[in-house]
Amino acid sequence: MVTYRYRCSGCGPFDLTLPMGHAGPERPCTECGGDARRVFTAPSLGRPGDPLTRALDAQAASAHEPRVVSRPAQAPARPAPPRDPRHAKLPRP
Repeated sequence: MVTYRYRCSGCGPFDLTLPMGHAGPERPCTECGGDARRVFTAPSLGRPGDPLTRALDAQAASAHEPRVVSRPAQAPARPAPPRDPRHAKLPRP
């Protein structure tokens, strides 16, 4: 749902929440019922969270300030799988 702003000549501006693409150039006023014309406003853009902001900043910085590393990153050590006692009963070559 998107919030659209309309302005009635008698009552002033008001907002309507409609599905995207369903806003016509004119709608009836919510107070007096007269014709209200649609007003185009700036989009309401929210600020992304801190993790996304850090990721975008790191991506932008990597274009002109690449990170220098001295050695490849090590993969975390995986624990050995537990031994299955049934393997001891298998025939040996």
